[in-house]
Amino acid sequence: MMDAKQIALEKIRKTVTENPIVLYMKGTPQFPQCGFSGRAVQVLKRCGVEHYVAVNVLADAEAYEYLKFYADFPTFPQCYIGGELIGGSDIMLSMAEQGELQKLIEAALRR
Repeated sequence: MMDAKQIALEKIRKTVTENPIVLYMKGTPQFPQCGFSGRAVQVLKRCGVEHYVAVNVLADAEAYEYLKFYADFPTFPQCYIGGELIGGSDIMLSMAEQGELQKLIEAALRR
């Protein structure tokens, strides 16, 4: 029998592996609740991403509590592309400026 943590981690695993792009953030893409989450949304938008799964960790207690254990990354937002943790908004911005993020996005959307 799985406990609450195992159930939450399995839900997170399914979400990030079954969707090409997932952003765990504070708030929603339309109404980000912190500057870092807002920046992550803008980076995805600048990379031409219109469709992705956004999980509001302020409304999803399990994601908020257990996501830090899934990828050993303690802060939000967290962007996953092709099932892999990319990182937060600073890493996303840096990768986008170098053209790396766009390549990962294109590869994930082709799968």
